[in-house]
Amino acid sequence: MRRYQAAVLAAFGTVFIAGAALAQPNAPLPQNNPEAAANVRQSQAYSALLRSNPAFRRKREQIECGPITDPQLHASCIASFEAYAKPGQK
Repeated sequence: MRRYQAAVLAAFGTVFIAGAALAQPNAPLPQNNPEAAANVRQSQAYSALLRSNPAFRRKREQIECGPITDPQLHASCIASFEAYAKPGQK
């Protein structure tokens, strides 16, 4: 049993250290990567549509949140879209 516990602790430590190394918020972003730049532009355009077009936002809610059957996860998904709504708009 102790061997199992030691193995689990060692695996957890390795995962924790590897995760900390990957999650460096101050790491520089690649500057000359056209694919990364295109991804950023597409993401910004998608976010702009979510903010400016309520019909688009509702359709994306249906597509992305509709299949979720767990009530808490579904509510969380809907809330993530409502963050893009203007005050008083749903």
